[in-house]
Amino acid sequence: MEATEHSKIESEIIIALKQVFDPEIPVNIYALGLIYKIDIDDDYNVEIEMTLTAPNCPASTQIISMVNENVSYVPKVKEVFVNLVFEPAWNKDLMSEEAKLELGFL
Repeated sequence: MEATEHSKIESEIIIALKQVFDPEIPVNIYALGLIYKIDIDDDYNVEIEMTLTAPNCPASTQIISMVNENVSYVPKVKEVFVNLVFEPAWNKDLMSEEAKLELGFL
């Protein structure tokens, strides 16, 4: 896969991820800084490394399902693998400026 194609698909994946919200927080998971890594292989399989705001998040299953579903709708994407990690631990410094503003951290 050429670099421009990779960038285009990654941009579309980010758009899809920005449609996923933690039900308890009015900010999308991408702006919250919950997405640590997006890998796309030559066969258009996508591996996403992400975390949650807290390890015992009651919406974890729902959020992971929404990530899988939204990213699988991106054209050319074949399979989606979500790896939930807790290292490094999430903190508010990972949030975008817009998310910090929305949640009153600025």
